Amino acid sequence: MSHHPTGSTATSGHAGPRGRSGRRRIAVTISTLVLIIALFVVKLVDIQVVRADTLNAQSLGNRSVEDTLYGSRGDILAADGSMLAGAVMRYDVTLSPKNAAPWKRTVNGTETTVTVPEAAAEIGAIVGQSQAQVLAIISDALADNPESDFAFVAKQVDVDAFRALDKLAVPWLYFKAHPSRVYPNGAVAGNLVGFVSSSGKAQAGLELGQDACLAGENGTAVYERGGDGVPIPGSSVTTKPAEDGGDVLTTIDSDLQWYVQETLATQAQATGAAWGTVVVQEAKTGKLLAVADYPTVDPNNVGAADAEDRGSRAFTASFEPGSTFKALTAASVIDAGAATPRSQVVAPYRYLPPNGANINDSEEHENENLTLTGVLIESSNTGMSKFGEKLTDKQRFDYMTRFGVGSKSEVGFPSEDPGILHPYKEWDPQTKYATTFGQGLTTTAIQIASIYQTIANDGVRMPVQLVEGCRAPDGTLTEVPSTKGTRVISAEAAHQTSDILENVYAHAWLRDVWKIPGYRVASKTGTAQMPDGHGGYSHGYLVSVSGYAPADDPEFVVSVSLADPVKMNSSAASAPIFQKVMSQVLKKYRAVPSGTAAPVLPATW
Repeated sequence: MSHHPTGSTATSGHAGPRGRSGRRRIAVTISTLVLIIALFVVKLVDIQVVRADTLNAQSLGNRSVEDTLYGSRGDILAADGSMLAGAVMRYDVTLSPKNAAPWKRTVNGTETTVTVPEAAAEIGAIVGQSQAQVLAIISDALADNPESDFAFVAKQVDVDAFRALDKLAVPWLYFKAHPSRVYPNGAVAGNLVGFVSSSGKAQAGLELGQDACLAGENGTAVYERGGDGVPIPGSSVTTKPAEDGGDVLTTIDSDLQWYVQETLATQAQATGAAWGTVVVQEAKTGKLLAVADYPTVDPNNVGAADAEDRGSRAFTASFEPGSTFKALTAASVIDAGAATPRSQVVAPYRYLPPNGANINDSEEHENENLTLTGVLIESSNTGMSKFGEKLTDKQRFDYMTRFGVGSKSEVGFPSEDPGILHPYKEWDPQTKYATTFGQGLTTTAIQIASIYQTIANDGVRMPVQLVEGCRAPDGTLTEVPSTKGTRVISAEAAHQTSDILENVYAHAWLRDVWKIPGYRVASKTGTAQMPDGHGGYSHGYLVSVSGYAPADDPEFVVSVSLADPVKMNSSAASAPIFQKVMSQVLKKYRAVPSGTAAPVLPATW
């Protein structure tokens, strides 16, 4: 028999109730932990694998903001490099109403608390609003939506205002940049330069015609912001760089442009003209030095001008040129060998050619024995008709088209009018003769200037040039126009026509009005009835003067047109403009005075 020591406990192969209960608790605990861990693993897999892309995108969207990087629009520059149109940045000012709260501002090491009313007063002082108005913006937005995160304070403030607001360091004030345009010379060349809309879209003039050069290309950047909406410093990443537009280099002399516009406006107002144009062109190059319109438009304040006055009528308004066109007919018959400046005709008051046309001069007179020179001095329609019939219709049509009649110029100005020149096979009996003296067709002021440029340049027509090219941001010059001229008439025919026009200048009825001492000048007046819009003619007239100087070595062409100058309905209204503008051009460019006398040709026989 075995004996156990006193106080010992007998053991057996079976656990007691308490041992079994403990093991169960441990098992349950382990199972629970495994289940919890399994749930975490499943959730983790779901977050990091199954829905990773979606959640990442949502998370990024909650804190990442895409911002536009604006490509700057290029400048439009005058010939001397001065700015006619330029890019400037404007800023929309916004705030986050829900985040509007006091904050700490540190100035010179001293920290102060800025309240919302204090901030509202500071903001309002810069944007031209009262403290109450700024506070109302916040309260009104919150009244509509307690979680409002956006409200406008001011739109399109300038750089100075932006800098002042930014310096306030208001954490719930934000800025949105907007490229805008500035026209430092105001209305000077305004009709040429054109303008853009409030959203920056090109609307008219060179802004529209040269938009492919000027327009920049916007880029994008992404930055992160915190829960309070404030951008996180250093988080901005450019995803697409912006590209700046190019600069348009024009041929315009801005100082001369100002003078021409002022001269035109003064005379147009004095004579009651509805509108007017002046074109100044280099005879040897075809470059336009000034193209003035009246009325004009200030691109900084487009709304102040009537819609019909916002373009350039020099390009867009065609009209019957009248007697300034006789220079083209004279040049054509001389070049064809059908006449010389001394050739003779009998010019009646009324001419009734065999085809049934009915031609008459502006005033009744007896039959006049005139040379071709005399026909232009007296501006005889009947005499011009008799010289014009020395050529076939096709010959005359071909000369007109080579001079540029019926076609847009090389400038490509928006809405440019090609004028009207019907095919010669469609001419009725009256048109056959009317086109010899500037009726039955229409031209623009630019086309008339080009006709005189051709005669002045020894019979070689140069492409009309307003833009010298597009200069990219890296300095590369593209879109350079052609400078190759086209011979229209022989040099001898041009010289003989020029001799005639000098005699017109010296002996026509306006000789004392348009006299320019020291220089030989070749010029011609024109008066034509204006259309009434219903297929007939109104009582108004378009009066004009075109010419060039110095005639012995032509450098500059000036062409003037005034529409319906009711206080002086004759070329006497436009002649003073021609005289003043041509005198200024010759003086400004220091043209050498003529050293020889003008030729004297017989006007009668």
